[in-house]
Amino acid sequence: MTGDRRPNFVFVLTDDHAPNAISAYGSVVNSTPGIDAVADAGMRFDRALVENSLCTPSRATILTGTYSHTSTVTTLATHLTNDHETFITALQAAGYRTAMFGKWHLGHGEGYDPAGFDHWEVLPDQGEYFDPELITAEGRVRHEGYVTDILTEHALAWMAEQGDEPYCVLVWHKAPHRSWLYHPRHAELFTDPIPLPPTFDDDYSGRGTPAHSATMRIADHLYDIDLKQDPPAELAYEERAVWKYQRYMQDYLRCVAAVDESVQALTSFVAESDHADDTVTIYASDQGFYLGEHGWFDKRFMYEESLRMPLILSYPARVPAGQASENLVSNVDIAQTILDFAGVEAPAGMQGTSLAPMLTGEDPAPVRDAHYYRFYEHDDHMHHVWAHYGIRTDRYKLIYFYADGMELPNTGNLTFPPEWELFDLENDPHELHSVHLDPAYADVRRELTLKLWDLQLELGDTPHPRQPAPEGRTR
Repeated sequence: MTGDRRPNFVFVLTDDHAPNAISAYGSVVNSTPGIDAVADAGMRFDRALVENSLCTPSRATILTGTYSHTSTVTTLATHLTNDHETFITALQAAGYRTAMFGKWHLGHGEGYDPAGFDHWEVLPDQGEYFDPELITAEGRVRHEGYVTDILTEHALAWMAEQGDEPYCVLVWHKAPHRSWLYHPRHAELFTDPIPLPPTFDDDYSGRGTPAHSATMRIADHLYDIDLKQDPPAELAYEERAVWKYQRYMQDYLRCVAAVDESVQALTSFVAESDHADDTVTIYASDQGFYLGEHGWFDKRFMYEESLRMPLILSYPARVPAGQASENLVSNVDIAQTILDFAGVEAPAGMQGTSLAPMLTGEDPAPVRDAHYYRFYEHDDHMHHVWAHYGIRTDRYKLIYFYADGMELPNTGNLTFPPEWELFDLENDPHELHSVHLDPAYADVRRELTLKLWDLQLELGDTPHPRQPAPEGRTR
């Protein structure tokens, strides 16, 4: 059925799913036919970027269509008060049926429980892979089984109960978040050696202190809770690092396999419904993730593997199939895109841009010439990634690591001054050599520094006090 009917929305969000583990994005380590089918039916965004590569802030950005400094959800310890306007509250006010299943991670209890949903079942904090507890408006209920399967089954049951009125359902999975516990049915997958990424042995010689001091190397910082077994004792350091990589990737990709099955189940339901053409299906992750690139796991940095998120959208009634876009888009754009397709006015405070004109072909022009990023959690005592912000343009990336006097491990509590990095992504796509001090890039550095300053002010963020105002600008 097509025509004037407002579309349904099925929005699948995963946690820490790197584009490099999706075959639609060219994965060399796994195949994801369910997710690929959504891409084949619509548009794949190849440069979808997050504005803060961390679970809680990214989810707040997706819901509110605002940057972290606006929502005030900046770290894992800050939560989203439920008086915020979101695309869900706007849809519900416009007559949509709304539901949420899965990882919320934005706070629980009075003032923080999900708002704008007719029905919700969410995991407490990170949740559990097996026999998970789900929080509902009526209380907490424990369910037997595997979390990815349970969330999918509950979402499908809710979808089947909806009549002809339009609905929006969020299926926000825990997987493939650490510590990567997979369903036994996938135990025989990925038993062949998984290829190492070309930068696995990166020694960070072309970068500053922040890359050297981060504690998220696969070789050194994956532990027994991650590996589920001890490495063979006879392995040398380099051999042990590769062994750990194989264990990590096997478990991670097995978790992804269950997610792909979830997508297949959800899209099969949609295909068999009366509103297949009038359903917007979205697949995304809350950020990127390191799959051994630079020897790392986790995220947080503004480097590409952490910055880039998968974002795929299909809408048969309006979006031509088989598209891919190189435009710089952001997780801050998702809320307004959904509301635009629904014909619902976006709340005035939203800061993104609707991607609907680009998706439908009405206006393929880029929505921005520079993407703004800010990571705040410098006091994280697990990964020790410096607080930083920066901009990413079509070709260049400028990063300012300010760190707020961060004390680094194994340094006798020394603190470090701020540092800059600049990358030419055309000539250095793996970001191995900062050219910030290269005289040949002086004009680029000056232009980007001014652009960063102006973009912060345009978005309502405040440059850090340690950053001097660039020439021609004042505080």
